[in-house]
This record gives sequence, structure tokens and C-alpha cells, in this order.
Amino acid sequence: MPKKTSTNYENQERIIGGCGMAFTLALIGGRWKPGILYQLLNTERMRFAELKNQLKGISERILASKLKELEKDGLISRVVFPEVPPRVEYEMTEKGNSLKTMLETMSDWGELNRDN
Repeated sequence: MPKKTSTNYENQERIIGGCGMAFTLALIGGRWKPGILYQLLNTERMRFAELKNQLKGISERILASKLKELEKDGLISRVVFPEVPPRVEYEMTEKGNSLKTMLETMSDWGELNRDN
């Protein structure tokens, strides 16, 4: 994340503020967020370890970071169960579920246009 006083930050804010597509991609883009969203769209709830097992190559630190970002943006929610030991699961929010059609369309397009 660039410093808030940098030109790069100002340009990023201007682009995201003026373009809905750029805003959407800022929320869901990157290496790991699409995979996390895909897993949660196709499952009611998932535990941290289940997500980690499905996303081959992701570190625990990065997974935790991306889950926090998605939660902060209102796309997923963290459900804590008052048990011993504590149990935490992640699920899509209503806002997150509103991405379903778009994400499926993007996935279909990628499958059709990926060089095999």
C-alpha cells in the first residue's frame, strides 16, 4: 500500500473513485482473493484450515491477511463459535454473494480464453 501522501496513492484513489470496474477489481483482484471467493461461493462456510488446504501454495500469513481484507470490505464474514477450543468459520455476506454471477462469468471467460 503506497503512502497516502504519494502521487501513486493519489492516482490510485482517482482511478478507483472514477471507475466502477477499477473499484471492483481493487476489492477482488490479486493472486489469492479470487480463489478465496470461489471457494466460499461454492460452500456455505469454511474453516481457515479448509481454505488453506484448497488454496495450494498460500501461506497462513497471506491467507489471514486476505481474509481480513475481504471481511473489512464486507464481502465475507467471520463467524466465531463460543467453544473450547475456539472455532472460526468464514462465509459470504449478502454483498459478497452479489458477486456470484459476475465471478462465474469471469471464470467461464477465463476457461474459454486460457491457452491450454
